[in-house]
Amino acid sequence: MPDKIKVVVVDDSALVRSLLSEIINKQPDMTCVGVASDPYMAREIIRERNPDVITLDVEMPKMDGLEFLARLMRLRPMPVVMVSTLTEKGAETTLRALELGAVDFVAKPRLGVASGLQQLADDIVEKIRIAARAHVRRLPAAAPAAAPAPARMAGAASPTAASAPSGQAGSSAAAPALRLSTEKVICIGASTGGTEAIKEILVELPPDAPAVVITQHMPAGFTASFAARLDSLCRIRVAEAHDGERILPGHAYIAPGGKQFYLSRSGANYVAVVDDSPPVNRHKPSVEVLFRSCARVLGPNAIGVMLTGMGGDGAEAMKEMRDAGAYNIAQDEASCVVFGMPKMAIQAGAVHEVLPLKQIARAIMERVATAGVRHRI
Repeated sequence: MPDKIKVVVVDDSALVRSLLSEIINKQPDMTCVGVASDPYMAREIIRERNPDVITLDVEMPKMDGLEFLARLMRLRPMPVVMVSTLTEKGAETTLRALELGAVDFVAKPRLGVASGLQQLADDIVEKIRIAARAHVRRLPAAAPAAAPAPARMAGAASPTAASAPSGQAGSSAAAPALRLSTEKVICIGASTGGTEAIKEILVELPPDAPAVVITQHMPAGFTASFAARLDSLCRIRVAEAHDGERILPGHAYIAPGGKQFYLSRSGANYVAVVDDSPPVNRHKPSVEVLFRSCARVLGPNAIGVMLTGMGGDGAEAMKEMRDAGAYNIAQDEASCVVFGMPKMAIQAGAVHEVLPLKQIARAIMERVATAGVRHRI
């Protein structure tokens, strides 16, 4: 019988520590080997118990969760699941935690914590299981802050080589993008580890890149902060998708948490549909929903990208995209936090190329530059 997943719970609330310990210990494949009310106590327990996964509260006395996480990922990297309050400030802090190396997060309710955590029990233990298998990386000793995006100017001309994505200066990969981008749409699906993977791709895209549509598994209340954070870093505009809006080049549209997002056509235009239809593959938003619409609406004008994530959401629909003429890319195992979704897409025969994350943005723009114009019907 395989060893149980050893979990340490770090939270300043005695109630939360007790509830999480109880939830964990009820699982046949995991055990809570220690609890801590602050990071200093947690440090000693980690040394003694050598856990497989830590659940970590953001707001704690003596040292906040983000500072502790940063130290942990620099000195002794291990899988961490953040426990965050569902507030705007909590969402921003959670995104910073994911940037620092946390595998995933659980959004605990502000009120009714006991009943709320019990309702989230299945989600909590599933995230712990995924975290136990995740690839974590050491945080650099002095992780540089992301550079702000260059100022956007209305009516700006096509970017020069100096403003091309990194690694493309002097190449022709980005130059024809404006001519083609009204036709092509980049379609991205991601889950665990996806927030940072999406950021790495979008920050490399030039201002006149094709439109980007994105489904990242994320609950309601977090996607607005995620979109705003990306918008501050990228040369394209990034926002949550809104029902009925036109899909435009130079913009990225993120599925709102707790909603389904897909594409439709209105005359010659692609438009966003955001609705409250049921979960698909247990997800809402679901990559399957978005990608199936991309196969139907975009056909050969789609460029599909499957990024890090657990499970197989979107794999079958990505095969439908390929069959409809789309060109599809999957993130490789070495650069994934969890190689579930890309692996399933590859096994489904949906993928043309498997690439390290750092090469995907350039591959997209090269594909845009060389594919030629395919006019809409």
